Amino acid sequence: MSRAILPGAMVNGQPATLGVMGGGQLGRMFVHAAQAMGYFTAVLDPDAASPAGRVSHHHIQTDYLDEQGLAQLMQRCAAITTEFENVPAPALLTLGAHRPVAPASESVAIAQDRAAEKAHFVRCGVPVAPHAVIESPAQLAAVGEDLLPGILKTARMGYDGKGQIRVKTREELVAAWTALQNVPCVLEKMLPLKAECSVIVARGADGQMVNFPVQLNVHRDGILAVTSVYKGAVPFDVAAQAVAATRAIAEGLHYVGVLCVEFFLLEGGQLVVNEMAPRPHNSGHYTLNACDQSQFELQVRTLAGLPLTQPRQHSSAIMLNLLGDLWPQVTPTGKGPTSPAWGQVLALPGTHLHLYGKLTARPGRKMGHLNITGATPEDVRATALQAAALLGIEAF
Repeated sequence: MSRAILPGAMVNGQPATLGVMGGGQLGRMFVHAAQAMGYFTAVLDPDAASPAGRVSHHHIQTDYLDEQGLAQLMQRCAAITTEFENVPAPALLTLGAHRPVAPASESVAIAQDRAAEKAHFVRCGVPVAPHAVIESPAQLAAVGEDLLPGILKTARMGYDGKGQIRVKTREELVAAWTALQNVPCVLEKMLPLKAECSVIVARGADGQMVNFPVQLNVHRDGILAVTSVYKGAVPFDVAAQAVAATRAIAEGLHYVGVLCVEFFLLEGGQLVVNEMAPRPHNSGHYTLNACDQSQFELQVRTLAGLPLTQPRQHSSAIMLNLLGDLWPQVTPTGKGPTSPAWGQVLALPGTHLHLYGKLTARPGRKMGHLNITGATPEDVRATALQAAALLGIEAF
């Protein structure tokens, strides 16, 4: 990107417009951040009621590979990003031939394939769990006993715990690969986990890079449930390793944009990388209320070629993920509560509710998140546990 796209500028005779592939909640929060800074926005998503499309200046309602839709997005936008990693990489390649696209299709393609992702981590010198790629019966037969018990994961299209089967024996491994329809997979050795954490970095086209503090995460059923970010949440030496590893991964990709890398902290104190997401991340939502810049503002800055400054966290924070399971069911008569107890939750100090505008609540569906901020970790944790109890979220 040779020149910054400044807020409020005119580009090719129209207001500077930033585009996003995907209309989910991450796209919605990107759109809010871009509009707050003075940009027009355009969203390409096939869903007429997509959360991002409903708040954007322009919503191009087509499939991600639709040639006319992509052409319209290019006509409207000065630069384009993505809000989820499963946007087809060829679509980003097409867009990138005509407009600045961040992250680039090559980076997204690597994140879409666990085998390629693992290989990239190894090239960067970042520790990974012992694993094997399984793409053929011969590779399946060659798996060593030292990788069992393990987790068999589809190489592509897996997220939030989907496309994963735990296996203890070779017989279970064979059955699991069959259940996954013999698609390319990665078998990862089960490791004794002490904790999970993640790091979010933002890297500009000029190579400048900044990062947020390390985030301590709790997952339930493969979906992020709680993120805690405050001094001491993650040991200092572990945090330093995680930041250094994430920066190395981004640098190795010549990455432009916001990147999240998730890690496992083992019982013995070792840190191993799990996976990366070429976009803002659920674990970074606390930045909307606890930092002087959010991960979405940094996404805007990297896309538009604006300067990057190191974000500062001003408050201890805990984020609670709000899934559709929390929404009470309507009674057969159509009466009764249809929303959680927001009034009681918002009466607690330091609570910040973010709902994504989704019209239907379903179990496991991410409907929003609740950020809790405060002066001390103790205050924040006490309030977060009160909020969790009011909402029916398991204590942590």
